[in-house]
Amino acid sequence: MAKDLAIVLNSGGVNSAVITAMAAQKHRLIMLHGEGTGLSTPRSRVAYDQQVAHFKPYREHSVPLPYLSTFAPQQQTQAISAAADPRHPSVPVAQMIDMIPLMAAAIRFGTHYGAARIFTGFRVGGTGDELARATEYVQIWNELIQLPCAQTELEIESPVLELEPWQIVDVGFSVAAPFDKTWSCLEEGSEPCWACRGCRAREHSFQQAAKPDPLRGVKKA
Repeated sequence: MAKDLAIVLNSGGVNSAVITAMAAQKHRLIMLHGEGTGLSTPRSRVAYDQQVAHFKPYREHSVPLPYLSTFAPQQQTQAISAAADPRHPSVPVAQMIDMIPLMAAAIRFGTHYGAARIFTGFRVGGTGDELARATEYVQIWNELIQLPCAQTELEIESPVLELEPWQIVDVGFSVAAPFDKTWSCLEEGSEPCWACRGCRAREHSFQQAAKPDPLRGVKKA
């Protein structure tokens, strides 16, 4: 029996690689990349393309959202800073509103392809009011799909919503996520700088998970 189709929002980052690997276990993939969103950069687009080559999805689409690029530097800085500090969520709930256009695109593609699921890499951690609000927002999105949009078979899943960064790394190893094809650095070089907040947060997550980072062996010339 053919696997159901799933739309997977993928930015080229660690979370994206993990949820895409999770989705691939039960679904045929349609990968979706939002150009102009807070975590989309030319280098992260390269990582997305590498993940497309790795997963070989049924379809892949890049959706231009240039009007969101105005907020990109602030969003990226806040997200990376929060990821480095486990006391705070990596994607503050207040910023989830900026993902509504991308979510709308995912729903449209899901409707077009008759997909069963939309996978997102939202993460807020396992405690606090942020988790309760984020869970409620995902539930509201699902209700919007299933009631006024009449897509009763389509459902949004956020499988890493409650996880800490090191737990995402741990889960990623269990599902063979291609961490060597992800990008966390704030710089736009061909290799990670290992000095910016993004690289330090990534390194901390892999160390806490007691797992080797396949990018850590890359040496700058």
